[in-house]
Amino acid sequence: MTLRIGIDVGGTNTDAAVLDRSDRIVARAKRPTTPDVTGGLRAALAAVLDELGDRAGAVTRVMLGTTHATNAILERRALGRVAVLRLGAPATTSIPPLEDWPDDLRRAVAAGAAILPGGYFVDGRPIAPLDAGAVRRFLAGTAAAGPVEAVAVTGVFSPASADQEQRVAEIVRAELGESVAISLSHEIGSLGLLERENATVLNAALYGVARDVTAALRVALEERGLAVETFFAQNDGTLMAVDYAARYPVLTIGSGPANSLRGAAFLSGVGDAIVADVGGTSTDLGVLTGGFPRESAAAVEIGGVSTNFRMPDILSVALGGGTVVGGGPQSGGDGAALGPRSVGYRITEEALVFGGATPTMTDAAVAAGRGRVGTHPVTAAERLARAVRLADEMVVDAVDRIALGKADRPLIAVGGGAFILPDALPGVGEVVRPKDAEVANAVGAAIALASGRFETIAPAGAGRAAAVERAKEEAAARAAAAGADPARVRIVELTEIPLSYLPESAVRVHVKAAGPLT
Repeated sequence: MTLRIGIDVGGTNTDAAVLDRSDRIVARAKRPTTPDVTGGLRAALAAVLDELGDRAGAVTRVMLGTTHATNAILERRALGRVAVLRLGAPATTSIPPLEDWPDDLRRAVAAGAAILPGGYFVDGRPIAPLDAGAVRRFLAGTAAAGPVEAVAVTGVFSPASADQEQRVAEIVRAELGESVAISLSHEIGSLGLLERENATVLNAALYGVARDVTAALRVALEERGLAVETFFAQNDGTLMAVDYAARYPVLTIGSGPANSLRGAAFLSGVGDAIVADVGGTSTDLGVLTGGFPRESAAAVEIGGVSTNFRMPDILSVALGGGTVVGGGPQSGGDGAALGPRSVGYRITEEALVFGGATPTMTDAAVAAGRGRVGTHPVTAAERLARAVRLADEMVVDAVDRIALGKADRPLIAVGGGAFILPDALPGVGEVVRPKDAEVANAVGAAIALASGRFETIAPAGAGRAAAVERAKEEAAARAAAAGADPARVRIVELTEIPLSYLPESAVRVHVKAAGPLT
């Protein structure tokens, strides 16, 4: 018997699920997320290992979806100091790097920035040759001014040609040594200079966070005497090996919602549906297409910074099991108040059903007969009944917004707070409540494939077919680097978008490859 463990760190709870080779759940646990995040991770891991008993030695893999990167950005803590280098002069000097960042985040991250000659036109022709001397002078000056932990390099249209970015990486290693991490934009984001630059800088700032999370997971496993392969969940619901995650920690930011959607599809057997993941603080709604999360077509804002890497299309509403009734200005026409404040991981201490003094959405749902939770009875009250009605209105509105006009699809309810949702909703074909739905996010991490992406610009005429094949090969190579079995990697997504207003016809090519772990 071989077993694998999926772990997902949420804002309120940290969940763990153990699956065998037949994808059956043989152990599961839900533990409160701790302020340092790592404590809850270790507690959830210990709980499922204790449940396994003598079978714990059969665990061969651990997959982790974590909020560490997101929390670091939102809280402006544990971020590395990054030297930001843009290859785009003289074409892009009007908007300096990090110009639209919040001041506190810019101060926490930026160790210096410069715009130097370089970059490419969309057809791959250089705007200006790379000035290696200017790069060396910038690095020397920045290092002299203070510690530099990472360098972020962004070139204009580098997805069309990455030569200059790669040359700068060689210079950085020669000038600052191998200990300084390097983040290259053509490996992080897609077309769109400023958003790709932002994502690249965030990735560079998160290298230390990734290192600490990896170390914490390794220590937790060593404490239990487990020598296993470890993987991190990423934004599209697939996995990457630890070494790959260490290079691209920004790709873990959307792992929680993506895990929930993949887990919902697996547990329910429904591949095309709306998913509502109800946690303690919020409800995340997304759409499944063919069993995978629908991706956002718009730029994604993280901690006040606009980025353009691939993320699941998620709509979050401030409604969860820990949402405080009477805790905020949001109110219905009958005077009810609901959220947005939540007791979060303190729900077992503060909610009425656990003997606390704070009325929460969990208490309202229990009073309405939607679930049986806790250790104390709750007396039905008009205030709690109004909160239920208001919560239902919030969910109906959110479903309408995420559905994009496509009605009557099933809604899969997952998460520890899924019982607060009604059994029928307008615009939804049916509400599906699969078994083990409360740990769907951990299950999603455990069943995930490994994947790789590549995006480039190819000529529309002669040379197009060869360019598309090269893009497929690069995506497959990235999937293998993320941990997939090279022999079983398949191309699962290929899109070509014509680009207008160019001297020569061209198309934007995006390829995604995925495969089971080796």
